[in-house]
Amino acid sequence: MITAVRTRAEALYADTLARFKALTPVRVTGDLIVVVSVILLDLWPGPWAEHKASGWALAGFIATYLVLLPLRHVLPATVMIGGAAIPFLGPALMVVLSYTAGRRIESWVKAVVSTTITFVVVVLMWDWDTRPIDIEPVYGMLILITIFGVGVALPFLVGRYLAQREALVQAMQDREARMRIEHRMLSRQVRLRERSRIAQDMHDSLGHRLSLISVHAGALALDPSLGDKQREAIGVLRSAALTGMEELRAIIGVLRAEDGPDDDPATRTVESIDSLVSDARKAGVLVSLVRGGQAHPLPSRVSHAAYRVAQEGLTNAAKHAPGAAVQVTVKYEPDALVVEVRNNPSRTGSPTGEPGVGLIGLSERVRVAGGILHVGALPSGGFRIAAVLPYEETALPEPEDEQEEVEPRRRIRKWAGIGSIAGASLVLTVIIGGFTVLGTQPVTEVVTQENLDRIREGQPEAEVMALLPAGDEPLVGDGERKSQATPEPPGARCIYHITDEQSYRDDGTRVVRFCFRDGKLVEKKIHVQRTGS
Repeated sequence: MITAVRTRAEALYADTLARFKALTPVRVTGDLIVVVSVILLDLWPGPWAEHKASGWALAGFIATYLVLLPLRHVLPATVMIGGAAIPFLGPALMVVLSYTAGRRIESWVKAVVSTTITFVVVVLMWDWDTRPIDIEPVYGMLILITIFGVGVALPFLVGRYLAQREALVQAMQDREARMRIEHRMLSRQVRLRERSRIAQDMHDSLGHRLSLISVHAGALALDPSLGDKQREAIGVLRSAALTGMEELRAIIGVLRAEDGPDDDPATRTVESIDSLVSDARKAGVLVSLVRGGQAHPLPSRVSHAAYRVAQEGLTNAAKHAPGAAVQVTVKYEPDALVVEVRNNPSRTGSPTGEPGVGLIGLSERVRVAGGILHVGALPSGGFRIAAVLPYEETALPEPEDEQEEVEPRRRIRKWAGIGSIAGASLVLTVIIGGFTVLGTQPVTEVVTQENLDRIREGQPEAEVMALLPAGDEPLVGDGERKSQATPEPPGARCIYHITDEQSYRDDGTRVVRFCFRDGKLVEKKIHVQRTGS
């Protein structure tokens, strides 16, 4: 547990340090503009200020903003949830915090969990007492969902969509660069194969013929019937044939020189790893060599592959983690040889780049030797290259079908950003659909004209109430209905209802008043509640 926490802390520190090093004047200027804009919008006398503050209170608000806004780049989810829990924070800040969280959070599980927690915090922190009395709870919840959707969910989804599209573009650029490198490697391999074929043809045909010429010339020079001039000419011919063979061998050597003398399996074996480590130490690399197990005879191809694993591991460590300690391990297990190279994180705090294409060739070399190559980052931030090689000569394995590995990534990239678009569409659908459905509901219960005609003064109160709508009227209260009515009869209890027959010519709402006294209806009176009065 402690190790995991320490590892996460070290990773967070390295990530933060890398972000500081990646800062440019343009990024700093943009972030300063965001900070100033949010403060001017949210804090008094800004247009979105919800609290009037001055003096020390205003200074405290500004200090809170100055802490949360830069911190959002390091702890995006935590700052977004914490911002929702602080009641005096303005809408502009929440929009910025949510957008940054969407840009920075990579895992979709963490994204869903963080937004859900933020919504729960918003619900808990919502001041339900400020809801008008005449507004039903369903309307209040819809308003809350709208505020959360516009201020948190939509900015979060926009940020996540842009981050996914940016990652997609970067992946496409990396793929194009990798394809260019692979194309150059393929072209080189084709040239080398053609050179090898030409060398073989020259050796088999031309070399054989030159040898025949030399042999026949030597035999002819022994003929006693030839004179001195003929023997001299034959000697010149034989000398020319031998010279041609020497030049042919030199040309064949050049054509077959694919990787230089270092690629000679006879001189680059598992025993040569000691000299490889020694040369690395002389070059200033902090490298140690660990050997274990009982030495076992190895096929030439396997021994050469083990040497190449150690060589590529040392090269990779020196290139991508300069100054880091490196450990080379050569261990003879009961059933296989294990060669491992692992390095600590770079002393500069971040690697100087990703592993290069050398690992592609190394993987092929290990595969040809019948082994398995493992490559990956360590939890501590370092890097590890390990190969498991067989003791016996094995048949050349078939190349692994990379289609199964490429296709899932391709599907993921193809659908990159679709989840964010679908989430934003869902939020908008809930908001617009909720208001649409609620907008189609009756604003209040009304008295039909038929029942209004059946009600007469003097009727028992129970009969009249049976003809009136039951339930509360959410948006138009009694106070709004009777503000322009005539005074109520003394000692009477009056209720107000809206009639179902309205007219634009009235320039207002027709309201009927029923007044009861001693259990009977004593008044039924209609008045017009003027609009805007």
